[in-house]
Amino acid sequence: MPLLTCLSIPRGLLLALAVLAGGVRAETLVIAADIWCPVNCEPGSARPGIFVELAQEIFAEAGIDVHYRALNWARVLQEVRRGELNAAIGAGVEDAPDFLFTATPVALSRNCFFTRADSTWRFGGLASLAQQRLGVINDYSYGDELNGYIASHRRDSQRIQIAAGDKAMELNLAKLERARLDVVLENSWVMQAALARQGKRGTLREAGCRSPDMPIYLAFSPALPSSARYVELFEQGLRRYKANGRLQALLDAYGVGQP
Repeated sequence: MPLLTCLSIPRGLLLALAVLAGGVRAETLVIAADIWCPVNCEPGSARPGIFVELAQEIFAEAGIDVHYRALNWARVLQEVRRGELNAAIGAGVEDAPDFLFTATPVALSRNCFFTRADSTWRFGGLASLAQQRLGVINDYSYGDELNGYIASHRRDSQRIQIAAGDKAMELNLAKLERARLDVVLENSWVMQAALARQGKRGTLREAGCRSPDMPIYLAFSPALPSSARYVELFEQGLRRYKANGRLQALLDAYGVGQP
């Protein structure tokens, strides 16, 4: 039997053999956020989150693998800004105005105020917060008006308490339950999912929402030359998935709709 040489093997077969042998590495894009389910859920789970599944499907069409990590939000913003991660999941433009964003947002975030069920307070503008201990999360953006209020009172624990770390939302919920907070500000999707996961549906009441709703994105690193290409690929995919109904089907699978 004659010995096969590189010259006698078709180029396409050589490439296939190289891939099988691990000689060609798939392009990998790393995205991250703190767990904010259903936007992004537990890594490695059957349902890792709306944004995660969407990114995996869109980039797979271009032969790009998407790896998802769960990290605290402040760290995510730092590492994406430095180019150590490719993109932050669920960011608004106000979170990181220097990041690269698609023209089309993935979704709209509706931030609402939640209290214990026995409370009668309702949000009626910044003045209505004066006598409330409000729980928020470190480095989250809640819109210019609320961001300014939080910055002005962040050293006054009778007005603002800022949770940080990988379990920041859970910390705020525990403090609300124990009456160490009066109000928690959180995305309505995320709060509904958290209460359902903990078997606590109906234990909190929604006491009004911030207006207007805030567009949220997969926001790419300003430090990486590859980001411009990723933005374009993701924008094309978003438009395609919105037009053909695949994005709506994904939202339906998580039991949510656009605000």
